[in-house]
Amino acid sequence: MLRRAYLVSGRWLWVGGLLLATAVAASQPQQFFACIDYYCDQGEMVTLSAGEWQKVRDLFTPDASAAQERENIRQAIALLERQVGVITGTWRDLAGNVIGAGKPGQLDCISESKNTTTYLKLLFDDGLLRYHDIAAREVRRPLVFNVHWSAVIRERRTGQRFAVDSWFLDNGQPPLVQPLEDWLSGRRYE
Repeated sequence: MLRRAYLVSGRWLWVGGLLLATAVAASQPQQFFACIDYYCDQGEMVTLSAGEWQKVRDLFTPDASAAQERENIRQAIALLERQVGVITGTWRDLAGNVIGAGKPGQLDCISESKNTTTYLKLLFDDGLLRYHDIAAREVRRPLVFNVHWSAVIRERRTGQRFAVDSWFLDNGQPPLVQPLEDWLSGRRYE
């Protein structure tokens, strides 16, 4: 019998002196920081509405496989980029660095990977990821001037890591998701 239960910060529950994670999903994510320029030197605090967040939630189904969840992640990241882009002006972001260099709203791979990691954490915190955890961002250095960053997820059952890289595409396009080893080797495919 539970004598006392307290909700702490929306994600944790004290029960009989133990701190337990809750599976209670919020109607919308808490405010979060989004990068809005190269190197993530500048950013904005963003709050999505309950309706905007529900559109993200609707992309995930409880009967999805791990592979389907990766596709759902791609679609969710694309949608979040569009939603956040309207708020921050990053809707203008073009693929890569060269085409949009110096233009407002243009992001580099550092900012793209940080934003994607933030979006992945929002999905995770809401209990939408059943097969994947969020891993630390990765960097590849094939040449001194060709350093590139990506967000990373890890499949729980197999331990396989996948790069989630939105930098190669314009804002709001589903990011590339591929095995991390392939991404580190420079291979690029969807």
